Amino acid sequence: MKDLTFEQKRSLSRHEAADQLTALADALREGGDAELDLGPGTLGLRIPDDLQSELEIEIGGGEIELEIELKWKTASARATPPRTETRTEKPERKNTPTPAGRSRSAKRSTAKKA
Repeated sequence: MKDLTFEQKRSLSRHEAADQLTALADALREGGDAELDLGPGTLGLRIPDDLQSELEIEIGGGEIELEIELKWKTASARATPPRTETRTEKPERKNTPTPAGRSRSAKRSTAKKA
């Protein structure tokens, strides 16, 4: 489930598209708390120093589609603690020396008789 989704589709002039990308670039350059003017409102974002990006270009059907995707972790996302494996098998017995001339089975049978 997404915490928040915002999507806006509208027609822009080339200059308006450039202005929108410039505002985004300025916010990225500044980092930290940034505000983006998105026409009907302003979106506040906290932008960290490290981002992941994806660039996708599709050409077909008489159109060119350019997608620029930037991803980063939110400040409230907690790091998952490392998983430790739990062992379900019995631990192996260590070989301990037995007195000379006696085997482990001899010890067990003697112990049962006593």
